[in-house]
Amino acid sequence: MRGWLTIMVAVALASLLGLQQPLFAQTAKIDAASWSAYKAKFLDPTGRIIDNANGNISHSEGQGYGMWLAYLANDQADFEQIWYFTRTELLLRDDGLAVWKWDPSAKPHVTDANNASDGDMLIAYALALAGSAWKNNDYLEAAAKIANALLANAVVKSGGRTILLPGVEGFNAPGRKDGPVINPSYWIYEAIPVMALLAPSDAWGALTEDGLALLRTMQFGPRKLPADWVSLHRQPQPAEGFDAEFGYNAIRIPLYLARAGVSDKELLLRLSSGMTAGNGAPATINLKDGQPKQSLDDAGYRIVNDVVACVAKGTKLPASSRQFAPSLYYPSTLQLLGLAFVAEKHPECL
Repeated sequence: MRGWLTIMVAVALASLLGLQQPLFAQTAKIDAASWSAYKAKFLDPTGRIIDNANGNISHSEGQGYGMWLAYLANDQADFEQIWYFTRTELLLRDDGLAVWKWDPSAKPHVTDANNASDGDMLIAYALALAGSAWKNNDYLEAAAKIANALLANAVVKSGGRTILLPGVEGFNAPGRKDGPVINPSYWIYEAIPVMALLAPSDAWGALTEDGLALLRTMQFGPRKLPADWVSLHRQPQPAEGFDAEFGYNAIRIPLYLARAGVSDKELLLRLSSGMTAGNGAPATINLKDGQPKQSLDDAGYRIVNDVVACVAKGTKLPASSRQFAPSLYYPSTLQLLGLAFVAEKHPECL
């Protein structure tokens, strides 16, 4: 994608994001101190983001998040460092998608060559944002390649719905008897319109509509929550072989909805209420009996409910959510995404 087509994508991205100019000088949405603390904890000098709660592995999700956060911090050098590791160590598949798992203790380091579609979307989204903001055509071209690969391999029609397979292998029939199986938290709603600019197709709009429709119908157990892994073989139900739980994956769904500007307060508040334990903190939830399994007290998990309260009720974020002290990779990432969103879209909540 060269010349005029690259410019058209940049202009369209600018329009979509409400920018004044198609290619613009970005202002940081994550403060320098918070980004410095994050990268000191999780960014290896090689450019890999370290998941310190998961054996210090790296994965496509983490690389995509890292690139996105570097963009939000307006740190072009760190973005390029993370992208270098991503494209040289993970973008190894023949279909243009990234392998999902890289283990520093294993030889070879890639221990699972399947992709993770949310990781691919995060990488493409970050590249598109950075390419438009920093006038980098190479980033836009790489983003378009990944978006087209997702469209060709992971965005599929099934049972009258357009869905996102979590990975190219292992989640669909006939290999999976209860397939297709989806992960509702893999729908990154704010990124999907950008994918549609990079790889034009009506399928992207259908993916958003069907993803939201599924979220409204997936009300499992007494707390009426979605599962991390859901079979769509017949009526949606928790998938076989996985714990029937609202778990670590699903915690981010309300944050994704809020960041995307989804204004369905009933949906947001149902998810927020359902995932909250008696102590007021989010929790993983056993869907069969509605009992909390593990309380998630980290500020990075709590901020998800705080963001929902902000957009649905105008409630200010508590001081504990505004103060960033990185601990584990995943909640720390969610906290920065939450803080960046509130600072940009709802400063009245700070």
